[in-house]
Amino acid sequence: MNFKEEILKLKQELDVTIVAHFYQKDEVFELADIVGDSLELAKKAIATPAKNILFCGVGFMGESVKVLAPNKRVLMPKIACCAMARMIDVEYYEANLKILNEAGISNEDILPITYINSSAAVKAAVGKMGGYVCTSANAFKIIHKGLESGKKIFFVPDRCLGQNFAKQIGLKSAVIGIDDIEDVKSADIICFNGFCSVHQLFTPADIDFFRAKYPEIIVAVHPECDPAVVDKADFVGSTSQLIKYITEDLDIEQKVVVGTEYNMVNRLREKNTYVLSGTKPECPTMNETTVEDLYNTLLSIKNGQFDNEIFVSDDTVKYARMALERMFEVN
Repeated sequence: MNFKEEILKLKQELDVTIVAHFYQKDEVFELADIVGDSLELAKKAIATPAKNILFCGVGFMGESVKVLAPNKRVLMPKIACCAMARMIDVEYYEANLKILNEAGISNEDILPITYINSSAAVKAAVGKMGGYVCTSANAFKIIHKGLESGKKIFFVPDRCLGQNFAKQIGLKSAVIGIDDIEDVKSADIICFNGFCSVHQLFTPADIDFFRAKYPEIIVAVHPECDPAVVDKADFVGSTSQLIKYITEDLDIEQKVVVGTEYNMVNRLREKNTYVLSGTKPECPTMNETTVEDLYNTLLSIKNGQFDNEIFVSDDTVKYARMALERMFEVN
């Protein structure tokens, strides 16, 4: 069976919009009606008139669309789980708050901020405490806004993002479970000990290798990378910021090496673009979705079965939406 042809036919028949994250495989990515990073996709998906949203990404992304547009039916060809998002759940979140409480920091003195790479349940827990969601593109703005409260920022789940933005602002950060509790107590931004397994593949030695081989090369990385990598880079930006910088701001003859997911880097430019790793940095969960999965889910819509539909409880929608809307107000 030619899945691509069948998918194109079903798209014409059904009231559906297919959205795909930049990290998806090329054969899935090219079939999407809307592409982007996690926040772009959520915003564009809720704006589409289609009743059915078919989301090619990872679970928290489908949940975000459902939270923002509970009237739409959201389905995923594969409900893959972002490894970073899976590192934190409400139980871990509350356990970390308890550690802070026992160290003498009350919940009234804490403002939580969660990276969008988290479950709807974690976003809801943050929302209940008056906190915010952020993305890698707007984290600087959101953290600045949060600091106006005079409270300590509890940043979850990506320690690297929290550390990198703290350093950029000139504030002290510490990681629960890694740093001494006295350092945690004195930090402005207290980070949960989570990370992106893909962006942890990039090392300072990788940057040294490319600089030695191509002295004029530009190093561009995502802020989910380790602070030691970010410190040595020429440009640091979110997925969308990296794409704009590399495809619009750099001359095509300028060599650039990029520290982020392989599929996105591979389709950036025709030449002079390299991946900052000796191994292929593919996100395993983003790459779970196949064109066959896409076809089968479309077929389930046609048959009225609606496979892999995303459901979020009303209470979770209420509080997770609060945290997301606070982000939109700042952004």
